[in-house]
Amino acid sequence: MADLPRPDGGADNPGGGDLRRAAAREPGKRAVKPRHAASLIVWRQARGEPEILMGMRHAKHKFMPSVLVFPGGRVDRADHGVKALTELRAETEALLRHRAPPSLARALGVAAIRELEEETGLLLGKRKGERLLADLAALDYLCRAVTPPSRAMRFNARFLLASAEAVRGELGGSGELEGLGWYPLSKALEARLADITRKILGEFAQWIEVPAGQRYLRPKIVYRGNDNRMSDE
Repeated sequence: MADLPRPDGGADNPGGGDLRRAAAREPGKRAVKPRHAASLIVWRQARGEPEILMGMRHAKHKFMPSVLVFPGGRVDRADHGVKALTELRAETEALLRHRAPPSLARALGVAAIRELEEETGLLLGKRKGERLLADLAALDYLCRAVTPPSRAMRFNARFLLASAEAVRGELGGSGELEGLGWYPLSKALEARLADITRKILGEFAQWIEVPAGQRYLRPKIVYRGNDNRMSDE
């Protein structure tokens, strides 16, 4: 297990900061439109509790440095329409398409897998030359979160999941995340986290207790405002 950051001490990662402390937009200006983004919770079962792949945002980042986050980032134009190794399973696609058109739903999955490789060095899929072929069928859907309108940087972030059995490679990545490792759920909750990250970990703890074949039937959840948990039906 990687060393945990003490509780006391790349701006496109949707879980990269406590939104209450992020920069606020100037008074009188129209609210910024949220950017579509995806985070990927890669997990494995070990020693009686799940472990989750997480890392700390670099201490030099302007946007909430040294907080523990999931790999993730905004959807790029290039994430649309690319070839994939597999396609989204029907239940995962339906959950993503609930608040997104088909092309965006698929691009969210591609973005999550692309960011995983960039930030951690782990591959969910395979490479064909310079192209990443994403294993979209390995993804599950958890929930989404929308940054409050008062913030200067906003995301409409979807939180996806994948079992560690589906990924391969060695931890490394771009260096954007430090302290990459597998954090037991109980220890991750003791670390320095953004409020939304803590709440997403709570969603994961509930999700994993549901039988695998019934997880897609959980109520659709969105976090809005100051991380208020709401129905997304």
